[in-house]
Amino acid sequence: MSNPFVDAISEQVSKATGLESGQVADLLEIPPNPDMGDYALPCFTLAKTMRKAPNLIAEELSDQVEVGGTITEVKPAGPYLNFFVSKSDLVTGTMARVLAEGEQYGRSKVGEGKTIVVDFSSPNIAKPFTIGHLRTTAIGNSLVRIHEALGWKVVGVNYLGDWGAPHGMNIAAYKAWGDEDKVRQNPPYELFNLYVKFNAEVESDPSLTESAQAWTRNLEAGDEEALTLWKWFREETIEDFKRVYRRMGVEFSDYSGESLYHEPSTRLVEKLTEDGLAVESEGALVVKFDDDMTPAVLQTSHGTIVYLGRDLCAAADRKARYDFDKMLYVVGAEQTLHFKQLFRTLKMMGHDWADNCAHVPFGLINFKGMKMSTRKGNVIFLEEVLDRAVELTHEIIEEKNPDLSNKDQVAKDVGIGAIIYADLDSRRTRDVVFEWEEILNFTGETGPYIQYTHARYCSVLRKFEQTIPPEDVDLSLLSEPEAVAVVKCLDDYPKKIEQSAENHEPSQIATYLIDLCTEANRFYTACRVVSEDEALTRARVTLVYAIKTVLKSGLGLLGMKAPEEM
Repeated sequence: MSNPFVDAISEQVSKATGLESGQVADLLEIPPNPDMGDYALPCFTLAKTMRKAPNLIAEELSDQVEVGGTITEVKPAGPYLNFFVSKSDLVTGTMARVLAEGEQYGRSKVGEGKTIVVDFSSPNIAKPFTIGHLRTTAIGNSLVRIHEALGWKVVGVNYLGDWGAPHGMNIAAYKAWGDEDKVRQNPPYELFNLYVKFNAEVESDPSLTESAQAWTRNLEAGDEEALTLWKWFREETIEDFKRVYRRMGVEFSDYSGESLYHEPSTRLVEKLTEDGLAVESEGALVVKFDDDMTPAVLQTSHGTIVYLGRDLCAAADRKARYDFDKMLYVVGAEQTLHFKQLFRTLKMMGHDWADNCAHVPFGLINFKGMKMSTRKGNVIFLEEVLDRAVELTHEIIEEKNPDLSNKDQVAKDVGIGAIIYADLDSRRTRDVVFEWEEILNFTGETGPYIQYTHARYCSVLRKFEQTIPPEDVDLSLLSEPEAVAVVKCLDDYPKKIEQSAENHEPSQIATYLIDLCTEANRFYTACRVVSEDEALTRARVTLVYAIKTVLKSGLGLLGMKAPEEM
């Protein structure tokens, strides 16, 4: 369903400016203070086409917009044009949409018929998940869910780091000290221990470096023993990864890896050399660009094809297989140059669809400044963090609500959800510092706070003991300022989903949920939901149902559960 208030405003502004109504709708915002209006049009964008200062445009448009019906008042405020709409229409119209769509409210078909590939998580085989993999996994999983909510066909790709020199090192370490039974019992952790030992021993035993290089050459040449060990390490690691992904509610359409493109990348480099795109530079093969961008290395002076070649092949293969309309790479900000080079090279190869590829960068993550080094072994394993979060949540439940039924499952849902939310609650480009006291705070701006608010309203609905949502509701009774503020927040949900997809920014959903909780709890404090006034009770219970519905939906978009009791 469309928003009749946005439609009315967009139509009026479109008549006055010549802009398409859809463009106007995309510009509209919700003012931070309800006294300023129900909707606001920032006039900065219009300044380019109308060649006037934004504040003058707002003044001019205020005289051209017709007031009446849905739009009750228009006020210029500096560079903004603020719109007031009928509160009764706003409440009844928004609530009617929520009731009609239920758990589908906020979802749309804007992506129907389109395909998006989301490349995320992408850990290295023969190593366990570390906390460093949380960001790409949480952000990517949320973007998958957000795009699915908008009707896109989503292909989630886990592009494993499963080729190259580190894997020759893994084989060398296993051949030197490995124990098959230990590896089978605890695959990634035992392989990781061997990897750490190798890096510690190599400083005093240079022959280990030669061994690793030899096994790397054997692997790339298709040596039977090298391939057998590599495949074993890969299969065991992927199975363990899937176990951790299940805990986090993460799924993939495709588990591929760099190894898939080892041979194709060799042929590609040969072709790029023949076509003159790859040129020699100090013994290496590089792609040079027509500006000051750093040349992209395809092959080292030692003859080793680096991962840019494999990424070029992977991108072309995905286009051939999925014919995507958009592809996102959820990879850390430190790889920004690599993706600029990748997309530019694809364009130089004649692949105009590279314009539909985007790098989704994110900041670093740590626990109170602790830096990690995989080679030295001082890492924080993701599963240890999940276990600790569940354990601490269980302790909180035992203290505050020891009689809670199904408390083990609730501890898992809340503990793991707290970690996910802590990753997603700020803009992805910012660094994240984890502190347990903040992450598991049930009253602050945290995941548990949102989940607790959801559970509270589930409890209210259970106490009503009648049909949910109630029948024969007079929604016009929701006239208190606190109730209207909640409805305005609910009204904004569909747009927040679209904006989070456009900006590749799950934090917009995370922030929205906190805002909704804030307004909902103000309403709950100011207005008694269940009272002797049956008509008013039905109206307020209906609003609680709407709040609960959107909270559950939003938590789902972040990859979090919505417990009904806490």
